[in-house]
This record gives sequence, structure tokens and C-alpha cells, in this order.
Amino acid sequence: MRKTKNRWLIALSAVGIHISIGSVYAWSNFTNPLIEKFGWSASQVQMTFSIAILFLGLSAAFLGHFVEKHGPRKAGLLAAIFFGIGIAGSGIAVNIGSLTMLYIFYGVLGGIGLGVGYIAPVSTLIKWFPDRRGLATGLAIMGFGFAAAISSPIMDALIKSVGVANTFFILGIAYFAVMTLSSLYLEKPEEGWLPAGFKENVESGKVKVKKDLSQLTANEAVKTRRFYYLWIMLFINVTCGIAILSAAKPLAEESIGLTTAEAAALVGVLGLFNGFGRIGWASVSDYIGRPNTYTTFFVLQIALFFFLPQTSSSILFQVMLAIVYTCYGGGFASIPAFIGDLFGTKQVGAIHGYILTAWAAAGLAGPLFAAWIKDTTGSYANSLTFFSGLFVVALIVSILVRFDMKRLEAKQEKSVA
Repeated sequence: MRKTKNRWLIALSAVGIHISIGSVYAWSNFTNPLIEKFGWSASQVQMTFSIAILFLGLSAAFLGHFVEKHGPRKAGLLAAIFFGIGIAGSGIAVNIGSLTMLYIFYGVLGGIGLGVGYIAPVSTLIKWFPDRRGLATGLAIMGFGFAAAISSPIMDALIKSVGVANTFFILGIAYFAVMTLSSLYLEKPEEGWLPAGFKENVESGKVKVKKDLSQLTANEAVKTRRFYYLWIMLFINVTCGIAILSAAKPLAEESIGLTTAEAAALVGVLGLFNGFGRIGWASVSDYIGRPNTYTTFFVLQIALFFFLPQTSSSILFQVMLAIVYTCYGGGFASIPAFIGDLFGTKQVGAIHGYILTAWAAAGLAGPLFAAWIKDTTGSYANSLTFFSGLFVVALIVSILVRFDMKRLEAKQEKSVA
């Protein structure tokens, strides 16, 4: 019998991949240096990030089947190649002063690496942690949330010391190395594998394994109502959350009168809540269940988005924003476990890839809508009331998914009887 790998080292490998690809959230470090160097507009430079997020969603959807067919190791290595070439190639684009090449390398190739790298380790962790799905996926996706805080000061120091192009070369090589080493340890557990202590407890009847509601392929999953319920819930949570993320600094300045420096510091601190929310909410979901976790997100945010524009207290405003950030991160971290509960682990990576198209769509919709409201009404705060209404829709959907789950549970019990 071959030796079973350590599942906590599998989790650490997943974190290694996610900390690398999550550096995309620190893209703003390159914005001003590129504008100053080439005279490109802010929107032209920002488009690089938007293309990367778009291709993250598209590649996650189209290459989810590759993850299932070839396994997490090959998928992780593919992600390392695309992401490494994408970042290092951006250095070539800067050296020749080509915006189009920057879009292709960082946006398209880097974005493909992002998408594959995002889903490969997460789908594997679900299989290694049948006892604590939420905690496992939360760990990896927490790495993605904290990546900007880790890579931002490194990027800033490198840009100042070696220039923009060389920063891309150094980062590309470093990310390729970290992602390759992490991918080489990734592996699916054997069919029916259970962790030692958990296995004994299941066999003795002390612990009951909660059965997944179904075991569907990705193509079967997209034909069900509950797939679209999950898609809508993630889309609304990300649309509203990413709009706040994109406008947090000016919103804090205009709503409670923070200075530019204070608002920038607040955004940095709030990023930590995004990361902690991922591991925190995902772990909580193991105990209260995924449906209750999502319903809690929406109930909280209906109130928070409604009252945020009306509060004049600086402390209260910042506490409310911090809770919103935890819900934003928690939504990402809890969705893979929710997918496993509803559709099983048969093709969880491919289904997760399809669901992540909601992120790609929301990444465009949220910031654009917030900016449009700002241009139209002169204030970001007016978009928050609209988002509060959107969360009412999400709350209704989170109740509808429960009816679908009850119907499936009844069908499951009937088949057993």
C-alpha cells in the first residue's frame, strides 16, 4: 500500500498557489509607475486588471474539466506555467512599451493561470477534508485574500529599486517556483478515503457522515435550479462587495471626512478582514451549515448597506465596512463547500469553475455601476441603497435553495427506505 500524503501539507500547498495568484489584487502598485513611464491613462492601465479577472472566470469555467480529468498536480503545473509566463512576459511588454502586449501577457495568460490555479487546489481539499470542508477551502482561499497584503510591500520595494520591468521578471520567476513546488505535492485521496480519527468515529457510529445531496457531473449540475441559485447568490454578494472594495477610499473620504492618508490606511486594514472573513465564515459554515451561513450574509448586508450612507460616526462606519469585507471574503470561501454539499465531489472542480463565471460578471458589473452612480448623482453612497435592495433578492434566493434541498433530502430518504 502506498503512503497516504499529509492532508495539512496538501492544504499548505494550496495556500502556496493561492498566495501567488492572489497577488493580482496588488495590481494597483503598478498603476502610477506605468502611467508616469508611458503616459497611459488610468483606465488603460486598469483595463489590464479587468482582463485578468475576466479570464480568471472564463478559464475556470472552460478548464474545470481539465482539472477533473488530469488531476490537481497537472492542473497546478499548468497554472504555474501560464501565470509565470504571464507575469514575466509583462516585463517584456514594459521593455518594448506595448500596452497590447501587457494586456496579452498579464491579462490573458496571467488570467488563465489565475483561473486554473484558483480551482485546482480547492476541489482537491474538499476531498481531503470530508469532516471539515469549510475550514479546508477557507484556508486556501484565505491565502488569496491575504496575498495583496503580503505582495504589495514587496512589489513597491522592487519597483523602487530595480524598476517596473525587472519587478515583473523577478515576480514571474518567484511565482512560477512557488506554484510548481506547491503543485508537485497536490494529489487526490484514494476513493472513499477518510481521515484516521474521523474514520474510527464513523465506523463506531459516534459520528454520522452527512451525505451529499447528489453526485452529479458538471454538465448535469448546470441543468438544475440549485446551480443557478448558487450562481445568483455569489453574483450578488461579489457585485456589491467588489463595488465597495473599488470605492472604499473615496467613500470613506466623502461619508465620514477621512483624509486621503487615513482612508488609504483604512483600506489596508479592511483587506485583513477580507482574509479573516474567508477562514472565519468558512469554518463557521461547518457548524451552522452553508444555507444558514449565506442567509446570515444577506440579512447582515441588507442592514449594513442601508445604514452605511446614513451614519456619521467614524468608528461605526469603519466597523460596518469591516463586517461587509468579512462577508465578501466569506462568500468566496464557503461556495466550494456548498457546491460539494449540493452536487457531490464527482466533478466539484468543474462545477466550481462554472460557478466562478459569476465572479467574472460581478467584477465588471459592481465597480462600473458604483462609478456610474457616482458620475450621475455625485456620490458613491447612493449606490449602497440599491445594493441593499439587491441583497433582499439574494435573501429570497437563499430561502428558495432550502426548499430545493428539502425536496432532495426527502427523495434521498425515500430511495433508502
